Amino acid sequence: MCLPSRGNHSHDSELFNESMSDNFGRRRLQRFTTSHRSYHHHIYIYIYIHVSDKCIPNLKIISIFSSKQQHTMNTHQQQRCLIFPLTTLIVVFLSTTLSPVSARLFPNVSSIPEWNSSHVPPAGAWNAYLNFTGCRHGKAYDGLSNLKNYFHYFGYIPTAPPSNFTDDFDDALEAAVKAYQKNFNLNITGELDDATMQQIVRPRCGVADVINGTTTMNGKSNTTTTPKFHTVAHYSFFDGMPRWPQGTEELTYAFEPDNGLDDTVKGVFSNAFKRWAEVTTISFSEASSYAVADITIGFYSGDHGDGEPFDGVLGTLAHAFSPTNGMFHLDEAEDWVATGDVTEASVSNAVDLESVAVHEIGHLLGLGHSSIEEAIMYPTISAKTRKVELAEDDIEGIQVLYGSNPNYTGTPSTSSRENDSSDAVRHVRATCGVLFSSLFLFLGFVLLV
Repeated sequence: MCLPSRGNHSHDSELFNESMSDNFGRRRLQRFTTSHRSYHHHIYIYIYIHVSDKCIPNLKIISIFSSKQQHTMNTHQQQRCLIFPLTTLIVVFLSTTLSPVSARLFPNVSSIPEWNSSHVPPAGAWNAYLNFTGCRHGKAYDGLSNLKNYFHYFGYIPTAPPSNFTDDFDDALEAAVKAYQKNFNLNITGELDDATMQQIVRPRCGVADVINGTTTMNGKSNTTTTPKFHTVAHYSFFDGMPRWPQGTEELTYAFEPDNGLDDTVKGVFSNAFKRWAEVTTISFSEASSYAVADITIGFYSGDHGDGEPFDGVLGTLAHAFSPTNGMFHLDEAEDWVATGDVTEASVSNAVDLESVAVHEIGHLLGLGHSSIEEAIMYPTISAKTRKVELAEDDIEGIQVLYGSNPNYTGTPSTSSRENDSSDAVRHVRATCGVLFSSLFLFLGFVLLV
């Protein structure tokens, strides 16, 4: 039954994002003071504590001690007073180096805090569209204009009206639905049936499927006077087949400095680049400077200045631009998981970082979208899903642009995370860190008694 829209959930998503931002990545400065009446002075110890939900959940140290002694401190007492700050520094070091956590970006599945797992996840950016399931041509439905905006954004309704879209299920919307169904290998009915709506609300790449009337998918080209894409088989290219200049052997990339990404996260992008380098003639390396890099990578929210605003949780996950622009942006509102089995994540809206990175790098190199669901360049990917292996369609497309890596054997060999034991090693190391930290802390208290 087709129901009117009950409004979108973007406001709720924003509130949730703000809540998340308030609980991660904070450094709290505490002042620890000891007083001694005979000396009439204070010893101040300043310690930055990085609150890490994985290693030391809910760590709140208000003060250490305040002592008033009648006698002069002897050397042994002074040494005991210094032992506790030393052990505290060890705790801080272990907690900050073993499991750095950034807002909305988790180094691995197990680092998602329990309080976040039990929190009701925010609705996807487009979940309200499910209320239009069953809607048909010739009728008006409250809020249908929002769905028309969706189809316009991804190119299925090429021209927006002078004012706002209406709520009428008109000819333009029916044509858009049929084109969408064709691109995603659905039954072409022109109706908003259940299969179509379930596909529409899936998280996806922000790059349009159709530009100026030319579809980039399904091996078809609905040519117009100003085609934007040239399509071959199921993979596609941007208009004019832009690519990085002939003779390019290496491209450099850099990360938005303000994001403060750690080595674990950067390693995910490195691995994603390697998957493409393995099958073609271009290699990738991290640049020493963000200003000179060929490719710039950053996490942003909402309207971030490139004309392609993000829309909150589980809407457009990321977008990248064709050669030689080099911009690659990800929505920082998502719950990104860097390593580990994302299918086992404790939150339903977890997004696998490498899966999205591999897809967007394809755009950076010049590939459009593919209608083959197994392909990396397929536009959508569900939450808690991992897809990082290049399909034959991806490999054929990129080799048309750049040729084949002479060392490529026909089977991608880039290691897959499922077979990598490094996550388990990191988890064991972090667990041991917590245990040793607790031991040092306990010994510090004992020595002060």
